[in-house]
Amino acid sequence: MAPLDASIPDLLRLLVVPVFGWAAWRDVKTRRIPNRTWYPLAALAVVLLAWEGWQAWTGTPYETRAFAVRAAVSLGFVAPLVVAFWWFRAFGGADAKAFLVVAALFPTYPTYEVLGWALPHQQTAVGVFSLTILTNTVLLGACYPLAVLARNAAAGRFSPVMFVGKPVPWDAVPAEHGRLLETPDGTTRNGVDLDAVRMYLRWRGLTLADLREDADRLRDPATLPAAPNPPGDGAVGVEEVRADRGERESAERGSRRTRSDGGELEASAEEAAVDGEPNVDSSDADPWGAAAFLDDIDHGAYGTTPEGLRDGLDVLVAADEVWVSPGIPFVVPLFVGTVVALTYGDLLFGAMALLGLA
Repeated sequence: MAPLDASIPDLLRLLVVPVFGWAAWRDVKTRRIPNRTWYPLAALAVVLLAWEGWQAWTGTPYETRAFAVRAAVSLGFVAPLVVAFWWFRAFGGADAKAFLVVAALFPTYPTYEVLGWALPHQQTAVGVFSLTILTNTVLLGACYPLAVLARNAAAGRFSPVMFVGKPVPWDAVPAEHGRLLETPDGTTRNGVDLDAVRMYLRWRGLTLADLREDADRLRDPATLPAAPNPPGDGAVGVEEVRADRGERESAERGSRRTRSDGGELEASAEEAAVDGEPNVDSSDADPWGAAAFLDDIDHGAYGTTPEGLRDGLDVLVAADEVWVSPGIPFVVPLFVGTVVALTYGDLLFGAMALLGLA
């Protein structure tokens, strides 16, 4: 007897395991997963859908109906549900793409026989495997805040945000992913995205240490560079651009400013001058040049507003330690949820069975 017995389509579906494992590792390290990761799996899903659809069509009427219903639920319910989660920012873009691949690749339960064991062990009445992977992932992801809370409590770190974040020394922030959970007024669940902070610093040609060392002067947007650097996308591990400390000549204030893409920006209302003198104190009009930064870049900064960026910078230049939410790299519980689904099966139905509800 072969150690692993399964149909060819089900064996091919196992390719998701190493791909999802690699994607989970990338998600933890960089929070970036290349789009090309999903293309081969999406192509495989189309081929297997056609393959098994033809088998069901030429099979018994029951097999035809069963496949049609499960494929309709997977593609017509699970896939739109994932898109809705992404729309409301419960998932990131990479998470949504991975789940869409799952919806197309696993409309029905695969069947494996390993050393005499039939897997997955715990099946469901509906029989839509993508739904099992989704519920497994959500249940495993829900354990994350509990683990964070327990870790903080064990270390004696208490805060209103101790169930979603961790304290980080200021000099470790440039290598952290997630959101700042503090403002000058206290804790928040929706602080500035640290990727946006990295974009801002690279745009100015500064490091966070530079900003802390000379915060009072650099808060003034008159110190913004005449030719800002490309901000990138805020990824960690990118080689830093030149650090020119953001100097520009005072004669350029209130005139035109060169864009990072080679164009020019008209002077903002805060910088507009009359008879060569600013109308208002520029540091009061746009502290840190946050609005100028967001106006200058040619793409968004993860929903960052000028007010949110200013609050985050005010905290980062003053605090020695800040609370940061690393967020849930959702491809990690997706990878684990998929492995559990392929072996044990459906965690929710298993729990319901233990409680006598299924």
